[in-house]
Amino acid sequence: MTVTSFGPRPEPDEVARVTSTAAELLEVLWGRASTAPASASQLRVLLMLEHQEGINLRSLADSLASTPPSTSRLCDRLQAAGFVERVVSPNDRREVRLHISGRGRAFLADLRVRRERELRAVLDQMPAGKRSALLQGLEAFCDAAAVRIHDAAQDSGDSGSRTA
Repeated sequence: MTVTSFGPRPEPDEVARVTSTAAELLEVLWGRASTAPASASQLRVLLMLEHQEGINLRSLADSLASTPPSTSRLCDRLQAAGFVERVVSPNDRREVRLHISGRGRAFLADLRVRRERELRAVLDQMPAGKRSALLQGLEAFCDAAAVRIHDAAQDSGDSGSRTA
């Protein structure tokens, strides 16, 4: 399936469209790897906690573009499954910090192994030069996305939140 052919300097809109198509195909491949026992929303929470260890509920909700009650329910289910731990902040006992548990980390590690197996089957079909170009592009994408996610979390105003 050829999505498009670009000129020497593809426009961001073209790249965004092709990236979106690639993300949709990744969803299909990752569906084969199954995210059970966590839902897609719960998986997003685990991934955010992995990258923002000790975040509070309000900041997590802001990062997920969700509401604190909805995020709290997700965290309740993840805590019941043993994937998330709530810890009272050492600076303010009214504030609760969220942490991914050892079981949550093990779940993510296993999920990544299964997903990478699916991806490897696709990447094996690509020429080596195209794989190298993909790797370079994805590394740059990951760096830019991490900055954007971090900046959004900072903008949400982590301080002053007292919600658990």
